[in-house]
Amino acid sequence: MSDTIILEVARFNPEDGGEPSYQSYEVPLRPDWMVLDGLNHIKDQLDGSLAFRWSCRMGICGSCGMMVNGMPTLTCETLLMNYAPGPIRIAPLDHFPVVKDLVVDLDDFLAKLQKVRPWVVRKDDFKPAREFMQSPAQLEAFHQFSLCINCTLCYAACPVSGLDPNFIGPAAIALAHRYNLDSRDQGIEDRLDIVSQHEGIWDCTVVGECSVVCPKHVDPSLAIQQFKLTATKEWFKSFLLPRGKH
Repeated sequence: MSDTIILEVARFNPEDGGEPSYQSYEVPLRPDWMVLDGLNHIKDQLDGSLAFRWSCRMGICGSCGMMVNGMPTLTCETLLMNYAPGPIRIAPLDHFPVVKDLVVDLDDFLAKLQKVRPWVVRKDDFKPAREFMQSPAQLEAFHQFSLCINCTLCYAACPVSGLDPNFIGPAAIALAHRYNLDSRDQGIEDRLDIVSQHEGIWDCTVVGECSVVCPKHVDPSLAIQQFKLTATKEWFKSFLLPRGKH
């Protein structure tokens, strides 16, 4: 096997006014190197103009997500050896505007995330004298959905996100569901008003690719289907009891 591998990297600089293209680089093929190591080798040794995001290199920050041979992937967790003998094609995440090269604009995603209020909402004056305790069962109810690292791989894999830019999307809905299931939270009605709109849970076509690519096994597809069930129950309750009484 060769001791090098070719990376075909997407290049795009809006300041140049040119079209997106691919540029090939030859990097060392080492057993312990990830795709991100190959990109850093290009940046440090071959072409300092290459732009991409990364931070922790531990699969925690979620910032190094890219399309690797057409699949949304965290490049810090993806071995170069898995793609030998190559070449490996690396592109920015699908369904996002490209800022430069492999860097995408996340402003729209962050706005959608904030819209669903992904934090504990209290509507009373509850002021516990000590820590607000939760049982193991109460924690388990939402723990899976709390593991999201906002890497946005699920958006790149979601066909609805590609077709409807207004779709709130898998991660935002999964995190909204996480707080709905939290015993300390009182914001479920507000979130239901937001995600029950056309661009919310009912836009999902249950393809399930969001769950396939999630590096933390959050299963956004499951969260969306559970959210649909909750919304349906609340809709029926609204005919039986005035809002706020159920």
